[in-house]
Amino acid sequence: MSNTHYDVLLAGAFAAFTVDLLVYPLDTLKTRFQSPQYNKIYFDASKNAINKEVLFRGLYQGIGSVILITIPSSGAFFTTYEGVKSLLGNVNPTCGGGSLLVPEPVVHSAASAVAELVSCFILTPAEVLKQNAQMFRQSSNSAQMGRANLFQQSSVTLEALKHFKKPTQLWRGYGALAARNLPFTAMQFPLYEHLKIKLKSRREKQSKSTGSLMETAVITAVSAGSAGSLAAVITTPIDVVKTRIMLSAAGEGSAANAPKEVNEAKGIGQSLTFLARRNGGVKKSGFEVAQEVFAEAGMKGLFRGAILRAVWTALGSGLYLGVYESGKMWLGHRHEGDI
Repeated sequence: MSNTHYDVLLAGAFAAFTVDLLVYPLDTLKTRFQSPQYNKIYFDASKNAINKEVLFRGLYQGIGSVILITIPSSGAFFTTYEGVKSLLGNVNPTCGGGSLLVPEPVVHSAASAVAELVSCFILTPAEVLKQNAQMFRQSSNSAQMGRANLFQQSSVTLEALKHFKKPTQLWRGYGALAARNLPFTAMQFPLYEHLKIKLKSRREKQSKSTGSLMETAVITAVSAGSAGSLAAVITTPIDVVKTRIMLSAAGEGSAANAPKEVNEAKGIGQSLTFLARRNGGVKKSGFEVAQEVFAEAGMKGLFRGAILRAVWTALGSGLYLGVYESGKMWLGHRHEGDI
């Protein structure tokens, strides 16, 4: 079975689109849990309980920017990943006994790292817009309208965009995004590739392997979900720092954007209240942000949202790579006239 670059691009884009629609609400919840505004907005101290009405409102806010950018970003990732993996595999010499000089897990980590650097550059503006849009606060009426048609919530993205004075602000957090994704993929992809091979081998030994699209999708989903959830928990502190840096991006460049109390207004345009934390135009390094989080809530603060992120990643990675691999397989067979 052979695949063209177009197959890889198309399969990656379709996988990203599918996953974004299905697991986006979990991503929104994760962002809100990690936000510096969590205790002020989403937690009711008087009742010592989560304010569910506010926390679960507008879960598809900001999805517009993600749908537009995630397709080329995912296509670029998989095209780069497959290309670099193939290139490194071809030039990887063998040692005595036929073993490879550079172990395959290292090759997979290197390929995923290069792919992430390319993908993150494309994805960062959408990620910044998305996370700021996820922190807008809606009135009950507008939230109900948004649930009726999730694409109406693209207006939240446009509202968030107004708070960015310079285009360069949209790339604020590229370093933090890359710093999170590089170790994440470096852990996930070697483990994913290993689990996938082991599961396929086990099925073959038990004479249960059919080579069908469904079997490929399930094996890939289980392998990717397991590897992704483990990597997600380990890299949660970096994800918390990345979230806070991106939420502060719109406030950089002007002291007028310093922290202030906001009032919830009425009307479709005014009911969206921007609640992301503002740093008065002062940029902070990832280390400084991590120190702030630790000072506020200790290690618990750095791992806030870890379980939710593990569940979200298990579902997202499973669906993402499951759809990608089965889609790539289907396109390959189609070229060969098998289906």
